[in-house]
Amino acid sequence: MLGILVFILCLVLLVLGYVFYGRFAQRVYGLDENMVMPCVKSPDGVDYVALPTWKIFLIQLLNIAGLGPVVGAISGCLFGPVALLWIVLGCVLAGALHDFLAALMSADRGGSNLPELVGENLGEAARHAMRFVCIFLLLMVGVVFTLLPAGMLSGIWGGLTTMQWSIIILSYYFLATILPIGAIIGRIYPIFGAVFLFMAVGLVMTLPFCGHPVLPQLDFFTNMHPVGTSIWPMLFVTIACGAISGFHATQSPMMVRCLPDARNLRRVFYGAMVVEGMVALVWAVVGLTLRDVLMNDTQSLSQLTVANPSAAVRAACNFLLGDAGGSVAVLGVVVLAITSGDTAMRSCRLMLADVIHVKQVRIVSRLALAVPLFVLVIIISQLDFSVIWRYFGWGNQTLACITLWSIAACLRRAGRWYIIAFIPAVFMSCMCATFLFYAPECGIKLSLTCATGIGLAVAAVCSLAFFRLVKVRGQKAE
Repeated sequence: MLGILVFILCLVLLVLGYVFYGRFAQRVYGLDENMVMPCVKSPDGVDYVALPTWKIFLIQLLNIAGLGPVVGAISGCLFGPVALLWIVLGCVLAGALHDFLAALMSADRGGSNLPELVGENLGEAARHAMRFVCIFLLLMVGVVFTLLPAGMLSGIWGGLTTMQWSIIILSYYFLATILPIGAIIGRIYPIFGAVFLFMAVGLVMTLPFCGHPVLPQLDFFTNMHPVGTSIWPMLFVTIACGAISGFHATQSPMMVRCLPDARNLRRVFYGAMVVEGMVALVWAVVGLTLRDVLMNDTQSLSQLTVANPSAAVRAACNFLLGDAGGSVAVLGVVVLAITSGDTAMRSCRLMLADVIHVKQVRIVSRLALAVPLFVLVIIISQLDFSVIWRYFGWGNQTLACITLWSIAACLRRAGRWYIIAFIPAVFMSCMCATFLFYAPECGIKLSLTCATGIGLAVAAVCSLAFFRLVKVRGQKAE
């Protein structure tokens, strides 16, 4: 009973975060609710297309809620209940703030993509670097969210191999990338949303009746990882989507370009991230409840989650919902992956168009950019998946870190209370640097003490550079 109450309390805190902290962030930024939105000012019938707010919210949610809040959360549960703290606090104070304020910056600038926002606030060198980083990360998303759902689908319907499913998924991604946003994405996402809803609600409703106590262990201050992996900094990269994810800021401009009313910006962008936090919370609770049941012991669950995360997800769905219901629930997880992969590739095309200054109204122009991008996805997909996944996680959080510094710079220059973005930016800078120098499997492999010292130094240098270079309007940078 206590575990259920803790779960409900976490959900309530996420809702309160949306109601109060989201509103506070909007006041800090100074949103003009009467601004003319990009799709009203400059419609083009392809990317700047006005859509109903409910549809934009659903698209944004499915865009950002890829496999991260599922695989990341069920992997993060190996550390113990501390995963719940990171999901709730990270989502409200960092992740939703990051998504919402990045969207507000984009709306103020006609739907500009993330690299252009970073360049405006952190300089030309940052703009060019971010263009490369964002395009590379989006290509990685395209690869990850092709291979994982293909593996899940081949497990449900064994008539097709993982390779054949990958070809089908990539073919859909290609059409979603080159066609007008309302042609496929705007039409098919409500169907995807229904499957996603079944997955989330089904797991929540059946968990109390699974025959095992919900959240049997509530020691938030003990590391329960079966092989002793350190909570700092590993948990904060393991659970990215659901707490904070740089990938989200690459997706927001697409929906900013389709939202006709500025008054709904908080509802769409802060709200969608809070709902994703709820999805991550559900999966973390599932993992913490069943971690000693699914694979008989935590060591086996750990190995399965790292080596084949789709199998861990499938096992949890089947255990709670049976084979038939589990198959539908797995489809809900597949939907999360596919609805991030398609928009990632679409966003990649738009960013590349910004780099080479090519208008995207004509289909020939869109094809000229999409074809080489998909060739790169096919090439990258041949690499070791475990390596792709680990570097994707670190790159994702590093991108969030840079976005937070850009938001803080924007607020400071405007004379607003930039601390709300500055503190998460400092934390993320320290964490990302520590991970790079410490991570046993994909980092430089220094001791945790040494790596943390470097992380603190990186955060201090970033803070010093921020105060020296970013000044309130009217002051000169040193």
